[in-house]
Order: sequence, then C-alpha cells, then structure tokens
Amino acid sequence: MAEDIKSAIDKGAEQSKAATDRAASAAKDATDRMRQGAEQARDAFTEKVVDPAKRAGEAMKETGGKIAEGGATIGKTMIDQAEQNAREAFAAMREAASAKDLTQVMKIQGDYLREQSQRSMTQAREIGEMIMRFGKDAVAPLRGDGPK
Repeated sequence: MAEDIKSAIDKGAEQSKAATDRAASAAKDATDRMRQGAEQARDAFTEKVVDPAKRAGEAMKETGGKIAEGGATIGKTMIDQAEQNAREAFAAMREAASAKDLTQVMKIQGDYLREQSQRSMTQAREIGEMIMRFGKDAVAPLRGDGPK
C-alpha cells in the first residue's frame, strides 16, 4: 500500500510538473508574441510618425535658413538700389545747380524724373523676381523637391 501511495504521489508530481511546464511554455509563447507585437508597433510608429517628423523638422530648418539668406540678399539689394538712386539724385542736383537758365533746369529735372521712373520699375521688378525665387527655394524642402 505504501508503494501505491508513493506511486500516486510521484504520478501526481509528474502531472503537476508537466502542467506547470505547459503553463510556463504557454506564458513564454504569449510573452514572446506580445514582445514581437510591441516591436512591430514601435517600428511602425517610428516609420509612420518619428521619421516623417524628423524629415519635416529638417525641411523647416532648411527653409528657415533659405528665408534668412533671401531676406539678407533682398535687403542688400535694396540698399544698393537706394545708393544708386541717391547718387543719381545728387548728380541731377549738381547739374541743375550749374544750369544757365530755367529751361535747362526743367530739362534736367524732366530727364531725371524719366530715368528715375524707369530705374524704379526695373528695381521693383528685380526685387519682385528675387522674392519669387527665394520663395520657391524656401518652400522646396517642405514640398520635398529640394536638392538631392
């Protein structure tokens, strides 16, 4: 009888161990599947959210640099144009100051105004073209068609 009890206890222990092993294996499999799912979710998040956000940040940084560069170039051009206009105005004033009569002064003034009008249109066109070019260059990185 003691043998039967010992045998039953051993059999129960084996069954219990087998059940525990199966449960541990099932828990390990479930944990592995959860880990794999979490890794897939992390990879998808990185691919769909993090990477595009990084690219957008880089494009915005590049755009900001282009805007600053364009603004500086436009500002320098406008200063150069103002200098040219001032030189032309002083040249016309000197010429008018040395005129012999009022008719000559009126001719000098008319010539200056005509030339200044042409110069102003040319300068405005130049600034407008620069603004358009800088605008296109600035938004190119945001559209994804910047230099490769």
